[in-house]
Amino acid sequence: MANHKSSIKRIRQTIVRAERNRFYRTRLKNIVKSVISAVEAGNKEVATTAFKLANQQIHKFVSKGILKKATAARKVSRLHKSVNAL
Repeated sequence: MANHKSSIKRIRQTIVRAERNRFYRTRLKNIVKSVISAVEAGNKEVATTAFKLANQQIHKFVSKGILKKATAARKVSRLHKSVNAL
C-alpha cells in the first residue's frame, strides 16, 4: 500500500482510468465485429452503415486518447478495404 497522499490519489486515478478504457476497448471490439459480420454475411448496405458508425467512433476514441492515431488509421483502412471488396 502507498504511503504518500499523492501516490494514494494516483492509484485511485489509475483504477478509474483503467475501467473507463476497458469500456471503450470493449465498445471498439463490438463495433469492429459488427462491420466484419456484415461483410461476411455479404450485406453491403448494413456493412456500409456499420462502417460509417465505426469510422466515426474510432476517430472519437483517438480524440479521447484511447487509441493512437496510426492504430485508428490502420483499423479504419482495413475495415474500409473489406467493405469495398463487397
